[in-house]
Parts: sequence; C-alpha cells; structure tokens
Amino acid sequence: MDTKLIRNFSIVAHIDHGKSTLADQLLLQTGAITEREFKEQILDDLDIERERGITVKARTVAIYREYQGKKYELNLIDTPGHVDFHYEVSRSLAACEGALLLVDAFQGVQAQTVANAYAAIEADLTIIPVINKIDLPVTRIDEVLEEIETILGLEPDDAIMISAKQGIGIEKVFDAIIERIPPPEGKKEDPTRALVFDSKYDGFRGVTTYVRVVDGSVSERETIQFMRSGQKQDVIEVGQFCPNMKKCKTLSAGQVGYILTGAKDVSQVQVGDTVATPSNLATKALPGYEDAKQMVYCGMYPIDATDFEKLRTEMQKLGLNDASFSFLPETSDALGFGFRCGFLGMLHMEIIQQRLEREQNIDIIQTAPNVTYEIKKKNGDLFKIDNPQEVPDAGEIEEFREPIARVTFIVPGENIGTVMQMCEERRGTYRTTEYLGAQRAQLIYEIPLAELVYDLHDKLKSATRGYGTMDYEVIRFEAANLVKMDILVKAVRVDALSTIVHRDNAEKRGRS
Repeated sequence: MDTKLIRNFSIVAHIDHGKSTLADQLLLQTGAITEREFKEQILDDLDIERERGITVKARTVAIYREYQGKKYELNLIDTPGHVDFHYEVSRSLAACEGALLLVDAFQGVQAQTVANAYAAIEADLTIIPVINKIDLPVTRIDEVLEEIETILGLEPDDAIMISAKQGIGIEKVFDAIIERIPPPEGKKEDPTRALVFDSKYDGFRGVTTYVRVVDGSVSERETIQFMRSGQKQDVIEVGQFCPNMKKCKTLSAGQVGYILTGAKDVSQVQVGDTVATPSNLATKALPGYEDAKQMVYCGMYPIDATDFEKLRTEMQKLGLNDASFSFLPETSDALGFGFRCGFLGMLHMEIIQQRLEREQNIDIIQTAPNVTYEIKKKNGDLFKIDNPQEVPDAGEIEEFREPIARVTFIVPGENIGTVMQMCEERRGTYRTTEYLGAQRAQLIYEIPLAELVYDLHDKLKSATRGYGTMDYEVIRFEAANLVKMDILVKAVRVDALSTIVHRDNAEKRGRS
C-alpha cells in the first residue's frame, strides 16, 4: 500500500461525548459493517464497556474510502476518555498522525477534553475539532466554538458540525481526515520497525500483538525480534482488523494491524516495544511512550483459598491486555494468600475487580485502597511504599511524604463555591480560577492524591449535578503529618484493615 494513501487517526473525547457512536458511524458509512450487523459501540467489546458506556481499552480498525478517484486506507485507533485511562490514550496517539477532537454541542469543552487535546498536541498530531450532537434540542454551538479557541487554542473555523447518532456531517469528517491529516512518513525499504501499542491474550491463538508499522514491513513466516527484550519469534499470521481479524500477507510501512506468533507466555510481548527483523536489524528502537504510572493500590484475596492459582493465571492474562495493571503476590495474617495490585485510579480498580469476578467467577475480598508514599528515615534512606504494612516504626521516620496532584476542574459558575469548599475540606491548596464564558469556570487546585482517589470524583458529580468534570496529574511529593492507622477487632490488629491517613482525619476515617 502506498503510504500517501494511508491515514492513521484516533478519536479523543471526554467520556460520554459520543466517541464510540462516531466510530460505529464511520464503520457503517464505509461498509465495514452492515446495517444488520450494526450494533451500538461495536468497538467496545468488553461487557463492562458496553454496560457502563465507557471505552476502557484501545481498539483498532482499518476502513477504506474512495476520494477523488483514489482508494484510501483509514486506520482508526479508538481511545478511552476517562481520566484513569489517560495512559491508553497516550499509547494510541503514538501510533497516529492525527486526531479527531470530539466535543459535545451542549456540554462543551470538559476537563478530559483539555487533557486529551494537550496529549495530542504533545504527540505532534494534526487536530480536527468536531462538534457532536448538533441534533439535540438545546445546544451551545457558538459558545462551544469560543471555548475551543480560548481553552485549546484551536481555530473555530476548522470545526466540523456532526450528529454521530443521526449520521449528519459524516462525509465532511471523512474529507477532513484525508485532506488535513498527513500520511505516514515511514519508508518501505528501511529496516523494519513496528510499534507495539497493545496486545490481547486468546486461549486458542495465544498473544495477538497490535502494531503500527513505522518502517519496512512484517510478513507471515518470517522471524521477528522484539528490540527491548531481545526475544525472537516466528510470525504465523499478520493481518488487519476490519473490524474482525482479516489475514493478509504483509503489513508495510504506515499500516496498522496485528501479528500472531503463537506466543503463550503473557510476559513475552511488552507494550511500547519495537518489532524488528533480525535479518536486517534496525539500529535504533522507536521511542517508547511513557510507562504507566500506577496511582492506587489495594490487596485482592480470593475468598476461597483454592482459587489462588486460578486468580494468578487470570491476573496474568489481564496484565497482558492491560499494560497499566500490575500485581505481586502477598500474604496477610487475616486473609491468607493474595496479591498487591496497582491501578491507574479508582475506576480502573473497580473494572479489574468486576472483570475477575464476572468473567472468571472468582469471589474476591479487596482491602482499602491507598496511594504510593515516600518515607525518609532518620538514617537518610529514602524509599517508596504502597502498602501500609511496609511503614517502619514511627521512631525511625524523619519525614512522611504524600503525592500531590494538580487538579483541573471545569464546573458551572453557580457551583464554584461548593467545589471550592469541597477542595478545602480535602486539604486542597487553591491556585487559579478562569472563567470560560458566562456559564462555566476552570478551577485549579493542588490536592493530596489520597484525598482525590478516596471519593472526590463522586462528590464532584453530586455537587454539580453531573456537569462538573476533573482531570489530574501528580506533580510532586510533599511532607505531611501522616500516620498508619490500625484497626483492632476484639483487641487483635487486622493487617488487611490498616491504612495510611492524615493525623487530622484519623478519627473520622476510623469511625467510618
């Protein structure tokens, strides 16, 4: 395939702005799926995704479109919109040249819209603003266009008006993708380099590796090498998602697809690695995108101790499909053998637990979630902990430090006071307020991450009747008056109930 006829793009949006519906509409209009096959959110294939209406995993699909007498290959790499899954977004963007930035015609620019737009700008992508849901009875199109210009610095005249649900304006979206997004720059004759941006485990076929070929090509029956791990594997099959797996002989520069090698070990394929060919080995690996930062930790223990090995196997499979989930075995006096698990955030933790319980039928006890802390001991040692059991004796600690997050809120003007009070109660430090038109404001606070993950997202939604949104990034560790709180049952300390809290909140948290 001529790289000039390829366009790689993703759709980024705040949660619930219609991203999966637009993806479906693009598939429908290009004949990738028929009306009969059309089911809402075809790219959201986890039950939990469809049920909750959120995209958790990155998905990819190749669609074909005629334009001015030429046939173009458009590779859509779908991304999640929730704050927890920012890592999946950055991985998907690394495989693209452009992004459709989808904004709801009534809700306008939200916190994750801003975060995802900045991620796309950092990845040096061409951004096409798309205003969705223009068929709603009430819209704020002029104000939303103003927000796109003032908050994101994008040209309002470039925005495309659509209704993904009704199929209005979809032709213009296709034209913009082909006209505005640049083709991939890779060369077919260069040594092969392909970026691994996702992977999936299947009991029959083993590991399916999702790749974007940057230079050269990957063909069936040839040997490939993963440049970071140095492992060599023989390719059994290559192909593309159309949207189901469709075999082809070769994936060449610019194309997006999958590689099957029959690998059964979930640790053999690392997301962010570079696929090369040993016969003509590339000298330099592709720059890997940032590693996932686990922010929330908890213990997970099977209620039935005989399920321990089954739980380990299922966690390994989940770990392959979800590079941002980590786990290590641990033991508890009260709960027996289990795992210490790391997640991107609270929603991520909830989804992993639900998938283990629902898909694998394993009943799990989960300990109280906590974040990573830094401890400086009196002997000068500095180390990080994510488990309350690792806290040394108080006499050995010189300084206890907690992660501080920079939190961006976008809220209705009438709720500013409530949200500010909510932040103050959670030890937040006020930074700035910026008004976005007459109705809404952007607030920036610095808040301890532990206060954030505990319940802030839910409280924000109830305080703003669902209209408030937030996004955060951890910026530093800061000394605080923290203590380890133990819970005693019948005068016996239960290790699984221990948690780290601020001294001022210890009694309140203990009683709750």
